[in-house]
Amino acid sequence: MTVSPFDHPLLSGLLGDEGAARCFSLEADIAAMLAFERALIEAEAECGVVPGEAAAAIVKALASFRPDTGKLRAGVARDGVVVPELVRQIKAAVGDEHGGFVHFGATSQDVIDTSLVLRLKSAVEHLGLLLTETIIRFAFLAERFGGRALTGVTRMQPAIPITVADRVSAWRAPLQRHQARLSEQSERLLVIQFGGAAGTLEKLGDRGFAVRAALAAKLGLADAPQWHSQRDALADFAGWLSLVTGSLGKFGQDIALMAQGGAGIALSGGGGSSAMPHKQNPVKAEALVALARFNATQLSGMHQALVHEQERSGAAWTLEWLLLPQVVVATTASLRLAAELIAQIESLGH
Repeated sequence: MTVSPFDHPLLSGLLGDEGAARCFSLEADIAAMLAFERALIEAEAECGVVPGEAAAAIVKALASFRPDTGKLRAGVARDGVVVPELVRQIKAAVGDEHGGFVHFGATSQDVIDTSLVLRLKSAVEHLGLLLTETIIRFAFLAERFGGRALTGVTRMQPAIPITVADRVSAWRAPLQRHQARLSEQSERLLVIQFGGAAGTLEKLGDRGFAVRAALAAKLGLADAPQWHSQRDALADFAGWLSLVTGSLGKFGQDIALMAQGGAGIALSGGGGSSAMPHKQNPVKAEALVALARFNATQLSGMHQALVHEQERSGAAWTLEWLLLPQVVVATTASLRLAAELIAQIESLGH
């Protein structure tokens, strides 16, 4: 049993997405944090901030380093973040001679936020592929049935004749706009976080910006000024995720309503009933509506997480951890369900 339906042993079969869930796994988080520490020491050595032999020793130790996750868990309970205990373990693995250079000039938030961005980069790639697939499936749907007739419905009442192409266009067009939005948003989202204790890179002096640029390049992220307490890019991304699920929820709602009267649509593979064997419930359509409403609800929390006190907030930061992974997984699940639902449409229109 888990507290989240997205990784529940049973419910995740409908609501989960393994590809997105991997981005938020312990293994992915640790790998990203260690990648940050390795890239940091390499960048600092290249910029002349730390001795080359210290960097070589740290990189060598990191190559075989595996943290004690039990102690990491205890460290989070104690410190509120995982990094102090992680750095302590890395320093122990490196040894006294060079251990003092581990994590030099960085702060916990640099590691955690950059780890998040690295994992969101994978999630964005996954979302982009699923979004493209769904758009293509809608195009095929319009190609197959677009010329057929439907009764247009306004305010839940029959209106005038339309074509299937008219309705499919209303499903597909928003997704094409979301595709363009994602490309534009990614430029602000997929950036390095590196500011040191209070965002000023005070330990690195006049070499701080050079180290930050080198660190970003090594991690495959864009360089940007620190954003410790500026969470608008993440809230903007959450808004994009909610837009996607909202558009897919509209598709799901339409399909459920069409299936209700059996007018103009034939679906295969509907969900069964334990009490009424004759039923074919539009399960995927219903899930799309539920996921759209879920993300719309979580979005208000992401906007609450914009309110950071001064240079860092523990409370707003923690709220973000609670919300964002579930919103990402809900969106990838919605895209998967939408593609599957389109494939179940055997006939549309008259």
